[in-house]
Amino acid sequence: MKACCYTLLFCFFISTSCLAQTTPYDNNVYRPEIKSVEFYNSTKTASFPVIDLGGGETVTLGFDDLSGASRTFNYTLQHCDATWNPSRLSPAEYLESFTDDRLNDYTYSSATFQKYTHYEIKIPNRNIIPKISGNYILKVYEDGDQSKLILTRRLYVVSKRVSASANIISSNNVATRRTNQKINFTIDYSGLPVQNPNTDIRVLLMQNAKPQTGRMNNVPTYIRGTQLVYNDVNINDFAGRNEFRHFDTRTLKLNSERIAKIYKDTANTVVLLGDPSRNLPNYTLFYDIDGKFYILNQDGSDPRRDADYAHMYFSLAANKSPEDGTPYIVGQFNDYKLDDRSKLTFDSRGRWYTDLLLKQGVYDYQYVWVSNATRQPDDITLEGNYFETENEYQLLVYYRQTGSRYEQLVGYSLLSTARQ
Repeated sequence: MKACCYTLLFCFFISTSCLAQTTPYDNNVYRPEIKSVEFYNSTKTASFPVIDLGGGETVTLGFDDLSGASRTFNYTLQHCDATWNPSRLSPAEYLESFTDDRLNDYTYSSATFQKYTHYEIKIPNRNIIPKISGNYILKVYEDGDQSKLILTRRLYVVSKRVSASANIISSNNVATRRTNQKINFTIDYSGLPVQNPNTDIRVLLMQNAKPQTGRMNNVPTYIRGTQLVYNDVNINDFAGRNEFRHFDTRTLKLNSERIAKIYKDTANTVVLLGDPSRNLPNYTLFYDIDGKFYILNQDGSDPRRDADYAHMYFSLAANKSPEDGTPYIVGQFNDYKLDDRSKLTFDSRGRWYTDLLLKQGVYDYQYVWVSNATRQPDDITLEGNYFETENEYQLLVYYRQTGSRYEQLVGYSLLSTARQ
C-alpha cells in the first residue's frame, strides 16, 4: 500500500510540471552558477553523446562553475531503460572498477572579466567504465552526496548488433506535405536471438537530438523475415520546423553579423539585433548548426579557460501581448528548458526581451511560444514550419532479451535531410 502511494505521489509531481521537467533522468542543470555544459563524443565537439561499448571511444563533459568557491564534485553513471526509467540492476552489474569517482580535472579562468573554474572529464576512464550497453544518466553532485545534484546528462552506450536503413520523404498527409518530414526505416535483427519482434525491440527517433521531439516505435508496421519495417502513413511524421537563429561572439572586439553593440566596462554586454517573427508563407535558407553551440574564442589560445562571459540582450517582435501568452528562448545551450531563466519579459515598447549570461562562442537558438489558452509549448508560431528545413535525426534501437532485467542499445544511426 505504501509503495502504491509513493508511486501516485511521484506521478502527480511529474504531471504538474508542464513547462520544465526536472528529474534526474533528463539533461538538467540544478545550480544557477553552473554554466556552459558541453557533453559530446570526444571525436567531435557538440556531437551526439553516443559511444561504442568497448570500442575505445569516450565522451567529454565540460562545464564552468562561476561561484568562485573551492568545491568537491563527484560523478557516477546509472543505467536506464529506453524511456529513462532506472534499470533493475545494481551498479556492480553495469559498471566496472568503481561506482563513483571524484572530478579532479579543473582549471581557473585567465584574463577574463568573469572569473570561473572550468571542469572536464572523459568517460570511460580507468575508474568509471560502462559494462553493458544501454542508456546511462551521468550524475555530477557535490560533497559525495547524490542528493546535492549539480547536473545530469544523458549518455548512450551502443553495442551494434542490428543494421538500419532509412529514407526521409515529404508527409503522406496532403495537408502537411509542405511542412512535414516523414521517416521510413527498416531494422535488420538477424544478429539477435529475438523471440517476439513485436515486443523485444523498440526504436526511438529524435529530431536534432532534442528529447522533446522523441517518437517511440513499439511495434513495426510489418515483419519481413528478420527485417522490421516501419512505414505506416501515420507514424514518424515530424514537423520540419525552421532553421535555427544564431549569433557569433567568438570575438568581443568587433561586431559580427547579428550583433548591434558591444559594451565593455566591469563586464561584457552584447546587444543583439532585434528578432522578428519568422512564420512566413515560404521557406528561406539560413545556415545553422541544428540547435548546437560551440565555445570558441578567436582572440585566445584555449576557450575552456580564456573565453569570457557576456550579458547577451535579446529582443523579439512577436506581435503578441502578455494576454496572449509568453515566449521562451531555447537551444542546446539551455537544454531547451522552458523556465524562468528562458522566459522573456514584455516592455512598454511592445517588444519582448531578456538577457542571458553566455560564454563566448557560436550559438543556435529559437523562440517557443506558450499560449495562455492552451499552456502548451509551440515552436512553430514564431519560427515557421517548412519541409525544406535541414534537420538531423537520431535513430536508436533498443532490445530486451527474453528474461532480461534491462534493455540494451543495439543500434544507432544518424540521419540527415541534407544527405538524402
